[in-house]
Amino acid sequence: MLNRTRLKQVPTYLMENQSERTVHVHYNHTDSCKNSRWTARESYQFMYNRPWNQVVDFYSDVVNGRTLLSALFGTECRELSPQMHPVCDDNDIVEASKKSEPMNIPTEDRGGRWARVTFKIFLSYHGGSFDGWQKQPGLNTVQGLVERSLGKFVDERKAQQLKDKGSPIEGIAVVAGRTDKGVSALQQVCSFYTWRKDVKSQDVVHAIDEAAPGKLKVVSVAEVSRVFHPNFCAKWRRYLYVFPLNIGEEGEQSSAYEDGVEDMASREHHHSNRRYKLAECSSEEVLEESCDDVGGKIKSEKKPTKFKISKVDQLLCQLEGKLLSYKMFARDTKASRNIGPPTECFMYHARSSEAQLPCHDKDRESVKAMCVELVANRFLRKMVRVLVATAVREAAAGAEDDALIKLMDATCRRATAPPAPPDGLCLVDVGYAEFDPKICLIP
Repeated sequence: MLNRTRLKQVPTYLMENQSERTVHVHYNHTDSCKNSRWTARESYQFMYNRPWNQVVDFYSDVVNGRTLLSALFGTECRELSPQMHPVCDDNDIVEASKKSEPMNIPTEDRGGRWARVTFKIFLSYHGGSFDGWQKQPGLNTVQGLVERSLGKFVDERKAQQLKDKGSPIEGIAVVAGRTDKGVSALQQVCSFYTWRKDVKSQDVVHAIDEAAPGKLKVVSVAEVSRVFHPNFCAKWRRYLYVFPLNIGEEGEQSSAYEDGVEDMASREHHHSNRRYKLAECSSEEVLEESCDDVGGKIKSEKKPTKFKISKVDQLLCQLEGKLLSYKMFARDTKASRNIGPPTECFMYHARSSEAQLPCHDKDRESVKAMCVELVANRFLRKMVRVLVATAVREAAAGAEDDALIKLMDATCRRATAPPAPPDGLCLVDVGYAEFDPKICLIP
C-alpha cells in the first residue's frame, strides 16, 4: 500500500472522485503466472526506485564526449559515425531526386523550391536538460532551441513574412523522430532548408552549438538533396535503454519465489535519490489494484522482486524478424492509429545484456545495469519504455518466452506495464541504408 507521503504528490485533479475509483480491476491474465505478475503500481515502484541519477550523468558524459557508449560493456566497440549511415544509399531516393528536378535548366538559373538548399543535421542532446523535442509554448524544448538558432539563416522574404505576422524569425527543423521529456539522443537527425546561397555547413554548426553548451551539440552537418526527409527516408531507428540495478541485484537476477521474495504491495523501499512523482503515470495506472475474479476483494500476493537478465533477453529475442502490431505497447496514440498497419512495426534487433555504468567519481561506486537494444523500422509513442517495463515484469513472473507476443492479442493496454522512466532511454541513431547487424552493441 502506498504511504501517505507519496499520495500527497498526486495532483488534485487525479484525486477528484477518488472514492469512485480507489479500486480498479487489474487486467485478467489467464496464464499460470497471473498470481505472480506485478500490478501497474507494483511495476511502477520497481522501475522507479533506482539510482537513475547515475544513468542521467552517464548520458551527459556521452553527449559531451567524456566517455563512450561502448564503455557500458567494457569493450572497444566501433563508435557511432554519421558516415556509417549515408544519406542517399537508398536508390529510390536518388531516382526520385533525379526525376523531380527540372531538366535542361542550369543550377544557377533555378528558382523557387528548386533553388533552396537543404541541410541534414546530426544532433546529440542530454534529455534531462530539455522538455522533449517538440516545440511547446513556455517549455525548454530541443526543437524550439534549434529553430531559434536557425533563424539567422532564414531568407529575407521569409523573414519579412514572419515580421508582418508578428512571429519570431525562426527556421523550421523537421526531425526523424520526436523524443519525450528526459530522453537523450546521440545522433538525432533533422533537416533545415533555406533559399540563401551564402549559408555554409560550418555556420549551422556554430549557431546551434552556441545555443546550449554542454546540453546540445551538433555532431555533423551536410548539404543533401532537396527530396531528403529525415522521417520518411529513414529505414530504421535504434534505441538503447539503460536500466540500473540496485545494490544486491548484481549479476543474474533470481527468478520468482526464490530467496528474497516479499510482498511488494506493502513494500516501502524508497531509494535515497528518488525524485519522481506519481503523476508520471495516469490515475488508472497508479491507483489500480489487483482484484480476484470472484469476490472483487483486494489480494495481497507474494510477488517476486528480482528477475533474470537472460530471461528478458529470451523474451525480446522472440520479436526479432517479425512484423507485429504493438498497439498494446503504445501510449497516448490517437484512436485512428489503434488498429491496422499504422501500429505495425518490424523489429530488426531486440536484445538485452548486463553492463556496467562507468563512474569517474572516486567517492562513488559504479553501478551495474541491464541494457536493452532495440532496432526497428519505426516505433510508436512510448513503445520502447512500455516494452522494457513489460519485459522486466514478465521475466520476474517467470512467464513463457512468447509472453510479449501473446500480450499483443490483449484487449486492453492494462495488460502491459506502465512506461519505464524516460531517463534510461536514448535514441542512438537513425539509418538511411539497409540495416546491418554488425553495428549493434549487443550481438
